[in-house]
Amino acid sequence: MIQLKTTATPNTTTSWRPRVLRRQDRPGSVGIVQRQYAHFDETLHLRSGATLSPFTLAYETYGTLNTERSNVILICHALSGDAHVAGYHSPDPDAKPGWWDDAVGPGKMFDTDHFFVICTNVIGGCQGSTGPSSLAPDGKPYGLRFPMVTVADMVQAERFLLDYLGINKVFATAGASMGAMQALQWAVDYPDRVENVVFLASTSRSSTQQIAFNEAGRQAIYADPNWNHGNYYGGPIPAGGLAVARMMAHITYMSDASMDRKFGRALQNHATLPYTFAEPEFAVESYLSHQGQKFVERFDANSYLYITKAIDYFDIGADYGTLHAAVARIQAHFLVATFSSDWLYPAEQGLELVQALQETGREVEYQHVHAPFGHDSFLVEVDLMTEMVGGYLDRRWNQRSAF
Repeated sequence: MIQLKTTATPNTTTSWRPRVLRRQDRPGSVGIVQRQYAHFDETLHLRSGATLSPFTLAYETYGTLNTERSNVILICHALSGDAHVAGYHSPDPDAKPGWWDDAVGPGKMFDTDHFFVICTNVIGGCQGSTGPSSLAPDGKPYGLRFPMVTVADMVQAERFLLDYLGINKVFATAGASMGAMQALQWAVDYPDRVENVVFLASTSRSSTQQIAFNEAGRQAIYADPNWNHGNYYGGPIPAGGLAVARMMAHITYMSDASMDRKFGRALQNHATLPYTFAEPEFAVESYLSHQGQKFVERFDANSYLYITKAIDYFDIGADYGTLHAAVARIQAHFLVATFSSDWLYPAEQGLELVQALQETGREVEYQHVHAPFGHDSFLVEVDLMTEMVGGYLDRRWNQRSAF
């Protein structure tokens, strides 16, 4: 059964969000959280034919696991995310919250009063899980010796973690962008272990244009003189190339309308055009530079290469012949959401998955959200997303409990 719905944001020129202090004790916060690590001596057999052993997954958990171990939600992160989805690692007033802090906590979209939420850092990442910056068995950083990974490999590694935690089945897998790819991959590869999937702002197969965007970012890193074919650990990092890659990617996360609304043609620290290359002239230039520099402080350039390649490789139907053959394996119920101003993962890509699910007799609810903020709408439209996703999860939980 397919349920088609269209959701609109309030008819205002701006989306208002209350200013809140970054404090671990604010209402709805999960508070201080700790990153955990699971170390595996087993061999991870990768889709490329290579293997990885040993390997480590970094993860965080929120909420309480019930006695039946049936209230688990696995949140999968997007390209630049990590395991720290909510809360704070420190009581320091300047500590930064998790990347989707508005979504995880008591009474929030992923309600930790009811659900036990897990988020991992993917294989190939740089925030605690084994990746190119990790030490290889010879004691030196892997660099480009690290094997190529796919979204399916990331999911297989997460399966090791759930086995380690004694969790046989999850109530839901959830994610946006690359996170939604993982959530879908879970439902296809391990159909008996997933009850529901929340699939936001994503695709069942990376398009030519999406691959092209990622390749342009990789070329910026390759061109940095400090990249040194990935052997930069212990020396200068390819900060310039990584910053440019992030700047290009960030443009695709916004919409033309949201950029114009936020910056217009406003000048940066000037009343009139200075006509110079020496400094940013427009506010949008300064903003992009700031985003690039912030990214360099927390992300590894080689991880960026590996993860964007994994996104490029993603085609859920490839292992099964067709998209329909892949989704025919699914036992889970789906919520698929697309966003009107998302030109990175446009609505027609989400609809292709919806139609395949429908045609194979799978249960799916579809929401097309009219939001002006581009691909990042799933992060910005907090109240609407809480109502849509949180409401969906509550309904599914109540339907399950009724039997």
